[in-house]
Amino acid sequence: MNESPVPAPLAPSLVVGLREAAWLPADGGGVEVLGLAAARARVEDAAPYVVHGRAAARRLGLDSFPCLDLLELYAFVRPATFCVPTPRGLAQALGFEPPDERTQAAELLPRLAERLLADLAEEGDADARAIARAMARGGWIWAPAVLAAFGETVDPQRATTAGLEVWRGLGEWSEHAPEPPSGSLPVAADEAEARLAELLGPGAERRPQQVEYAAAATAAFVPRERAGEPHVVLAEAGTGVGKTLGYLAPATLWAERNGGAVWVSTYTRNLQRQIDDELDRLHADPLLKARRVVVRKGRENYLCLLNFEEAVGAARGRPADAIPLGLMARWAAASRDGDMVGGDFPAWLAQLVGRGRTLGLTDRRGECVYSACPHYHKCFIERSVRRARRADIVVANHALVMVQAALGGMDDTLLPTRLVFDEGHHVFDAADGAFASHLSGQETSDLRRWLRGAEGGRSSRARGLRRRVEDLVTGDEVAERALEDILIAAASLPGEGWLPRLAGGKPEGPAEAFLTLVRQQVHARSPDRDASNYGKEAAVWPPVEGLLEVAAALEDALARLGRPMRTLVDRLKALRDDEAEEVDTATRLRLDAIIRGIARRADGEVAGWQKMLRDLARDTPVEFVDWLAVERFEGHDLDVGMYRHWIDPTVPFTEAVVKPAHGVVVTSATLTDGSGDPDADWSAAEERTGARHLPRPALHARVPSPFDYARQTRVLVVTDLRRDDVDQTAAAYRALFLASGGGALGLFTAVSRLRQVHHRIAPALDAAGLPLYAQHVDGLDTTTLVDIFRAEEESCLLGTDAVRDGVDVPGRSLRLIVFDRVPWPRPDILHKARRAAFGGAAYDERLTRFRLRQAFGRLVRRADDTGVFVLLDRAFPSRLHGAFPPGVTVVRMGLADAVQATRGFLMPPAHDQAGSAEQGQDHR
Repeated sequence: MNESPVPAPLAPSLVVGLREAAWLPADGGGVEVLGLAAARARVEDAAPYVVHGRAAARRLGLDSFPCLDLLELYAFVRPATFCVPTPRGLAQALGFEPPDERTQAAELLPRLAERLLADLAEEGDADARAIARAMARGGWIWAPAVLAAFGETVDPQRATTAGLEVWRGLGEWSEHAPEPPSGSLPVAADEAEARLAELLGPGAERRPQQVEYAAAATAAFVPRERAGEPHVVLAEAGTGVGKTLGYLAPATLWAERNGGAVWVSTYTRNLQRQIDDELDRLHADPLLKARRVVVRKGRENYLCLLNFEEAVGAARGRPADAIPLGLMARWAAASRDGDMVGGDFPAWLAQLVGRGRTLGLTDRRGECVYSACPHYHKCFIERSVRRARRADIVVANHALVMVQAALGGMDDTLLPTRLVFDEGHHVFDAADGAFASHLSGQETSDLRRWLRGAEGGRSSRARGLRRRVEDLVTGDEVAERALEDILIAAASLPGEGWLPRLAGGKPEGPAEAFLTLVRQQVHARSPDRDASNYGKEAAVWPPVEGLLEVAAALEDALARLGRPMRTLVDRLKALRDDEAEEVDTATRLRLDAIIRGIARRADGEVAGWQKMLRDLARDTPVEFVDWLAVERFEGHDLDVGMYRHWIDPTVPFTEAVVKPAHGVVVTSATLTDGSGDPDADWSAAEERTGARHLPRPALHARVPSPFDYARQTRVLVVTDLRRDDVDQTAAAYRALFLASGGGALGLFTAVSRLRQVHHRIAPALDAAGLPLYAQHVDGLDTTTLVDIFRAEEESCLLGTDAVRDGVDVPGRSLRLIVFDRVPWPRPDILHKARRAAFGGAAYDERLTRFRLRQAFGRLVRRADDTGVFVLLDRAFPSRLHGAFPPGVTVVRMGLADAVQATRGFLMPPAHDQAGSAEQGQDHR
């Protein structure tokens, strides 16, 4: 590697811990260990090297401080390249030996800067140079060193925003003829086995369980006999079976043979990435893989080039914006597909430079102008949609598949005939979100913004309906009148500042008047317990005085909005169809998108809200449950509204998604109940997946895990703690985490307890050299936290359900899981209705077993993993023991014994490292 032609900036280095910090003076003297107060004083007079300045500032008790953040330089030099945002992670990404201590890390930071600058000088990228000039104009602290690496100095005369116009260098996608319908040729079990062997590669271990699983999955790839009667396979595969390659074997073979796409749907972004990586086995050539495999997400996940262009234009008057926009320009030019949420965009970058000029540039408000956009033929979203039409495997997520199916198509393409729902235990929850109706302040104000755009002279990128359709309807008097009526009627919805007006009792318009009384009823009827993180809720009946009257007024206002929306849809359809010979392809596609957007809001949102309001005066339909709620977080109101959910959301899921398909695989390691009764277990699986609503019975397949859980794991229940005493809970976490030597995941059912425990145990863990990270504490997103936890074997992590679902950490990085208490379902109004419908207390126990099984399943991911699972709740009933695999004994003991048992079990075994490496492959 070449040395940098210019030295890195002369600056001190700073690495901040929970109790103290390591400081290396700029002159390269010895590293000093400082208290946080002393370190805070030092940064006032110097801009030190740091890794993740925002996190360092948070630990120092500062909002921010000037610093040379090496992550910013890394994002500039190596855009769209993964890096764990810690000194160890950055060192590994750059090929250095990871430091073991903060003092070593402080000594290493200047060398990391030199390496990055050397790489930049060697690259000599003209586009990077132009971007750096623009960022220099904004005062980027790294600009002098970056430009010096290019042989330049900062020159204000050359600093313009022209370098940020990255869209000019992006390639265009092109239209192709519509794909013909897929064939129906089946895949035999022996063919799936042969493809599985091809995916695994020569010399791979043949696992009978994986072969059995792949054979079972082929049943979803045989021809359908009758419309509306798909072949559905419920396949439970224990951890280590290798279900990902197990279903990809028949799926890829069927797609190649029949010229159709198989959609593989997941619940977590982490699994999307894993499936995408696994398909490298089949398509080693990246160009071939790009044609055959596509990762699809909702529009809100992708960078919108028009939003980016408008932000660059605004940066001419706000030079500081050039800094985040420059980093975004570097990423956009290097990105595989423009995916900012779970793709190759580093999640930590938004935390460093702000969401507004990073994640805020996605199409979050549904305001796309489609073919009227100057970047339409370079659009990341449109490119992804078109690639998906021609792909063999489309890796999507549950929410996208369900919402698009409910709308009648996947971005105006044919619905896929073959679907695989991995993480199938989440189908119920995903359907619950996809098919619900929320008449809330956020939803209604979003609709107003979608229709009217930015209002009141406020600076905003929000583009209203007029901008999207005005050029299309000019000269059509009926359409023009409908557009005007829509914009007038939309004024009845909540406008900017609606939430403070509700709190102050000064609503404007019928929607705000309704929400004001909803808020009053919730606060009057909700229990006065602490609900800072969950919000408050109340039953809809009996309503407070005046609520029915304002509901009727709002229903009338929504009717005045819905009618012209439907009229406009009819006129746009007429334009598309009656003048078909004069409508070019781009305009036709634009019309299709606009028609779908307006129709979905008129017939879905607005009509649904009207029905909810009418039902206030009578009984809620038996298939639904309605309630009123004030959503809160950290003591602040976030939203107010009336909510309607299906009691059984798998009913619309089955009708919209499953029945139109020809074959569906729903798979998970935890589909069944774990009650010990096979009939009840599969009944629970059919209930959670909707299979019980199918006219043709689903095929059940269960393949047990190859792991020896009785040997590899221990399950302990601590019996001598008061679970309502946070000091005792914290003491238990501290002792257990220290006993495991790190690699510990603490799971909580409430954010407030998580924070209290973190505050109490952080100093002791820091003193022992065990990094502690926490959701809702460190200011890091869940993806970043899990990446750090995976990379740092001695680290510990505290989190809630979101962390539990996102953790996939093989090896010693996860060797201990501690639950603060039994994760019973939260007893809210929605759960009460489902509890009554699905079996009362048995339903509670079923959900709790599911949660425990999911958490336990994270503990052992490889053949040589070992782990301890601890519940700090003596009230854990024996009837929930089925959450754990056969042969695993639940042992009750006091905390002291649990600590000793954890330490003894997790002592690293003295075995041959080569043998460990051979056994330690991931089982997918």
